[in-house]
Amino acid sequence: MNDLKIKRPRQADIAKLAGVSVSTVSRVLANEPGISDTVRSKILKVASEHGYPVKSASEAVAGGLALIASDGVTGGLSVFYESIVDGLRAGTAEAGMPFEVRMVREDRATPEVIRDYMQTADAEGLFLVGIDPNEKLRGWLEESLTPTVLVNGTDPSMHFDGVSPANFFGAYEATSRLTKAGHRRILHLTGSHRHTIRERVRGFEAAIAAVPGAKGRLVPLTFQGSASREAHELTVAALAEDAGFTAAFCMNDFIAVGVLEAVTEAGLRVPEDFAIVGFDDLPCALMTNPRLSTMRVDRAALGREAVSLMLSRFRDRTAPARHICQAVVPVPGGTVPNAEPVRDADDL
Repeated sequence: MNDLKIKRPRQADIAKLAGVSVSTVSRVLANEPGISDTVRSKILKVASEHGYPVKSASEAVAGGLALIASDGVTGGLSVFYESIVDGLRAGTAEAGMPFEVRMVREDRATPEVIRDYMQTADAEGLFLVGIDPNEKLRGWLEESLTPTVLVNGTDPSMHFDGVSPANFFGAYEATSRLTKAGHRRILHLTGSHRHTIRERVRGFEAAIAAVPGAKGRLVPLTFQGSASREAHELTVAALAEDAGFTAAFCMNDFIAVGVLEAVTEAGLRVPEDFAIVGFDDLPCALMTNPRLSTMRVDRAALGREAVSLMLSRFRDRTAPARHICQAVVPVPGGTVPNAEPVRDADDL
């Protein structure tokens, strides 16, 4: 049929060999309806010939539904969640898992609403993306043994599987970049009810406590409107106090942009007079001047790991919950002095 040799075929390889789209291959391998028998047979034949694992209809993986907090997405974090959803789509496609995505306001995430969503999507598994289940929802999910994975979420009681960035260690590393550069009075602009963000606060406080003479201050945001604008205003107020703060660790990169604007407008040099570290490594980090020093979260990997947890949960619904932490990696930039690799003497 085709002389193309593939050691570990992907769906894209099967699509190329069969002369169809990747989405068509994904639908066939997931045993979805709506594909002609001729096309279905051709794809399954190509997949089998090249060693791609093909499930029969009786072995089909149960469907999954991802619910995303529309409050967060429409509040400016759409790019953050977009990458997570990409990872979920890729992971479910590889697993042959039927998959749908819906947005819902977090205050409307009730058992009744979610039950209806899952029935409509014919889904057995639930991915809660950026949503911490409230007491009522927790009770229903546990009682019904609904396979549930918190994506970019943490369950302190470990009743639900989850995957998240290493928020504590990431925040500790971010703050340490500032203390290692000599800063001893550091602001932390933050604010959220979510467990993941509380872990970043804990990491910040632990890094401050680890350095004699260091002092940190939490600067809470309300997130009423633009986070960058609010961060700008709060930073202006903090600088006006003349309390000696010379650095800021920001909950995310949007906030860091507002801090950078306020510091620059105050006539301070970055990073010589004031240093800044963001979090998430969002596209806006590439657009600042100087380029923002931040912490990279592999958001697509969060989605893929969530799928692996769901598949395990499908196999054993009573197994102890598991949580996967993805490492958060420092990203060099120009808003922290002495924290990036030293250049050769000839370059100085």
